[in-house]
Amino acid sequence: MIKSLLIANRGEIACRIIRTARAMGVRTVAVYSDADAKALHVRQADEAVHIGPSPARESYLVGEKIIAAAKATGAEAIHPGYGFLSENADFAQAVIDAGIIWVGPSPASIRAMGLKDAAKERMIAAGVPVTPGYLGEDQSPDRLAAEAARTGYPVLIKAVAGGGGKGMRRVDDPADFADALLSCQREAASSFGNTQVLIEKYILSPRHIEVQVFGDAHGNVVHLFERDCSLQRRHQKVIEEAPAPGMDEITREAICAAAVKAAKAVDYVGAGTIEFIADASEGLRADRIWFMEMNTRLQVEHPVTEEITGQDLVEWQLRVASGEPLPMRQDELSIDGWAIEARLYAEDPEKGFLPSIGTLEIADFSHDARIETGVEQGDAISPFYDPMIAKIVATGDDRDMAIEALSDALLQVRIWPVRTNAAFLRACLTAPEFRAGDVTTGFIAAQGDALTAAPVAQDSDWKVAAIQMYAPYFYHRDDDRADPWGKAIGFRLNGEERGAITVQHGAERRTIDLMSFEGANGYVVPVADGILTFRDGQPLLFAAPHYGATVGAAADGAILSPMPGRIIAVEVMAGARVAKGQKLVTLEAMKMEHSLVAPFDGVVAELSAETGSQVSEGALLARIDRAA
Repeated sequence: MIKSLLIANRGEIACRIIRTARAMGVRTVAVYSDADAKALHVRQADEAVHIGPSPARESYLVGEKIIAAAKATGAEAIHPGYGFLSENADFAQAVIDAGIIWVGPSPASIRAMGLKDAAKERMIAAGVPVTPGYLGEDQSPDRLAAEAARTGYPVLIKAVAGGGGKGMRRVDDPADFADALLSCQREAASSFGNTQVLIEKYILSPRHIEVQVFGDAHGNVVHLFERDCSLQRRHQKVIEEAPAPGMDEITREAICAAAVKAAKAVDYVGAGTIEFIADASEGLRADRIWFMEMNTRLQVEHPVTEEITGQDLVEWQLRVASGEPLPMRQDELSIDGWAIEARLYAEDPEKGFLPSIGTLEIADFSHDARIETGVEQGDAISPFYDPMIAKIVATGDDRDMAIEALSDALLQVRIWPVRTNAAFLRACLTAPEFRAGDVTTGFIAAQGDALTAAPVAQDSDWKVAAIQMYAPYFYHRDDDRADPWGKAIGFRLNGEERGAITVQHGAERRTIDLMSFEGANGYVVPVADGILTFRDGQPLLFAAPHYGATVGAAADGAILSPMPGRIIAVEVMAGARVAKGQKLVTLEAMKMEHSLVAPFDGVVAELSAETGSQVSEGALLARIDRAA
């Protein structure tokens, strides 16, 4: 068995691996960038090595530094986690060449499945059904457009080296193909260093079903059943569950057998996931499920599989990497209950899901669910990495019980001042279509603003905040030691004393009668700016009234950078007329592209954004004057 392990990753997955390694008596070594010097995974590991500046391309993506750290600390093995170098065959080979154990599949398997076009060709040869489309070497825009037309719209453009929803664009109209192709290739080049794409038929009622597979060096391959990851936003998974709703035993047997066949076709060793796209227009059927791709690593959503099978997949990885056979045979594995996971992100759904950064002054999660996180209260969410704060995993005897448990867990989330998608996640969970198990990958986009509306402060929120804000004075107004102004709250000349005070939430002010306490229960937290209450997992800030100009309001028509990042495209020129919603500037930050658009019809009166430049949060990029 491996005795020491370097984890070539960060955040929650590094902490997750450390937890299992410690339970197995394996010494752990963390690596960290400048931004992560005080990170949770660094604090939890037995030893930690600094590997460079904050940008991932100068630290976590530099294989030579990671291998050097393993050698310097005497680590026997390297676990790549997911993301970063986890599916980099050259890095895997370099680790092996350095005499270090690679906790993952062979470089040959990674290469076989790493490029989507080559993987599909191999699957076709192995008899695994694949979606129709174009896999050719001719990458000229004209040829790709022609192949898209032959496949039939809508189509999906996918980077062959892609993953995690990056380098992927749906196109419904031929007129939009050229722009979508350019955007896809640009993102693919930035994320993967490879601009090659393939074309796939876009399934109109798609469900994303994936199968967890595991192989060992002795020729054994098993599956650990399926997961449903259909609830997605911009091709990024939001909520995952296992097993898949509506999956009958015949279809399960067929899809899992296809997954095992796919893994065996590349002599797979270790943890992997075979991803399928299902046409769910008539429910899940074995003859309407096609291979999409294989992820040659541990998945973000692996905890739901662990929960329904009772297995620790990281332990399996370490045992297989040590040369042991798989811990269990196929006939020893079974499904027990239901598990569902939500990804809690540092982002603001009200502002188009823009990432939110800053110090977590408050970070409190549910105590009734499994929490996978890489942060604690006082830690910071930086602009350099993926904005996921935590994975919240709930279980139940059946699907309804698991959903209720996750919904309750999200209610207990307390994060401040960083914004999160907690209320959005609860809105997804409570949607009738989701509760019925009848959602496709397009569900969130189709719902529009219905899922992103901010929770509204209720009367009880106003009252409990007001009581908390003024209670020290109100309750002790007869005490000579109390603040004299606090003692005067509710005083009326020649009239009956009343406990009425004014409280502000956003731009709204209310006068609250403190003499009646009915309905004034709730969770409140005093902060520097006032009093927080929480509704649907989202913070509501109450404060003493602010009079005069609205605090924090941007000048009319000012286009400000929502976070630190790099300008990768400027779509307009100074003096140009623009329409409301027209793209002005594209910002790359936190591994994603963010489009900044015109707030109304007008003219570009000022343009300071320059392609390739780095900008800070709040920087003025452009100013739009209203059309006359």
